[in-house]
Amino acid sequence: MQRSAVLVVLLSILNACSSGRSTQPTFTASGFTTDSGVMRIWRRDDANQHPQALMSVYTPYHGAGTITTLYEYRRGLLFQIRRVDAAEQRDSILLRFTSNGTVSFMQRQLPTQRQKLSGDEIALYQQQARAILEKSDLLNQQGIKLWQGQWQQGVMTLCSGSVVKTNLDREAEAWIAKRAAKSKQPVSVAWLDGPPGRKLLLVANEDFCRWEPTEKTL
Repeated sequence: MQRSAVLVVLLSILNACSSGRSTQPTFTASGFTTDSGVMRIWRRDDANQHPQALMSVYTPYHGAGTITTLYEYRRGLLFQIRRVDAAEQRDSILLRFTSNGTVSFMQRQLPTQRQKLSGDEIALYQQQARAILEKSDLLNQQGIKLWQGQWQQGVMTLCSGSVVKTNLDREAEAWIAKRAAKSKQPVSVAWLDGPPGRKLLLVANEDFCRWEPTEKTL
């Protein structure tokens, strides 16, 4: 009888742990602000919560120069970094790594030439990869979620096609309406939602939905 009872308890614990893992989303979107700009993050994990791909999009508050970086992983280890700077130089970087973290391929593509990266530059990009993954972990633990959509005539339509209410504060809603009044096309809006409340990140004429990744495309 005792052995049967112990077995039942063990099975219950295992089922609870398995159920807890299965409830964790494998695709998340989050973001945060810095003193100089806005960072948006999309992430795809496997069933064991190991990262498979992470895309970060940094947009400065002033001027051009949105930086998009795609981090790809194999068995939870960083395999590749692809970084594109949308500034005038159109600087793009490609880095690949072996399973022990050494570089197997590197390239910086400029408009007129290709260059190698220095050891310090490679170390910087590896450090940035670790930092953004840790930040993504923290934001997901805190329940911070990123939403994007298009606003037209007072209606917010998510990139998925759903119509929602942003429920942002008056100042944020007024700013969106002001930007929309100056555009003949819908304006794109990005905001965060979480336990602290809702926070407006960006309003732009650019169509965020045109490039926003999904679980299938990331």
